[in-house]
Amino acid sequence: MKENVLEIKNISVCFDGFYALTDVTANVKRNSIHFFLGPNGAGKTTLLDIICAKTKPTKGNVLYYPKEDKEMRLTGMKEYKIVQAGVGRKFQVPSVFVNLTVEENMILSLKGHKGIFDSIFRKPTKEEIDSIHEVLEKVGLLEDINTRAGALAHGKKQWLEIAMQIVQKLEIIMLDEPAAGMGKPETFRTGEILKQIKKDCTIIVIEHDMDFVKQIADKVTVLHEGKVLMEGDINTVLADKTVQSVYLGRGGES
Repeated sequence: MKENVLEIKNISVCFDGFYALTDVTANVKRNSIHFFLGPNGAGKTTLLDIICAKTKPTKGNVLYYPKEDKEMRLTGMKEYKIVQAGVGRKFQVPSVFVNLTVEENMILSLKGHKGIFDSIFRKPTKEEIDSIHEVLEKVGLLEDINTRAGALAHGKKQWLEIAMQIVQKLEIIMLDEPAAGMGKPETFRTGEILKQIKKDCTIIVIEHDMDFVKQIADKVTVLHEGKVLMEGDINTVLADKTVQSVYLGRGGES
């Protein structure tokens, strides 16, 4: 099995003459937590958009190596096909169904369910229900299984959405600022959840909370003005004078 689960090769994106990304290359290792860091406007979200085919690159390719399938070129694929292939994304604002219970949200997200009507007419199997309970226990939401999602605190909504990704048995989960709006205990708990689930999948994260990054990062790639500034472990990267001047020294988070 290939060590890298994702290879980003020479990606450039030009919007009306402005290069949001220029020749970005990065490898994401299987079963790792890989952060993309950088000040606002560095190109982090655009890069996630490229991986999940929401945006087409001007140049370059993204290659995905599933565990039990042949190499896939994500560039040019349909967004829903990328999800079906095992690459999912969670946005910063939780997008749970607020009027449904925690369990009903999990049932909706199960792989193979095509939508609300399918979920109504096709009852989940015992194995699926067992899987839901197991995942909810992992993220600390089993006691809230019958709670309406809209009644959950912000942190728990984020954990529910992470759980909805896990239960789909995705190989890559992309998270956009999962710790945003959380207090320190919730942020720490989120990190512990992600460390636990990386045994089963690879996690790509955009984040600004440096304590959170230090807690769980296996590797970080720093972007600046659409280019890769530096890549490595978090301590080496944060000690770098160039990173400090362009990121931490320009309104970035310390």
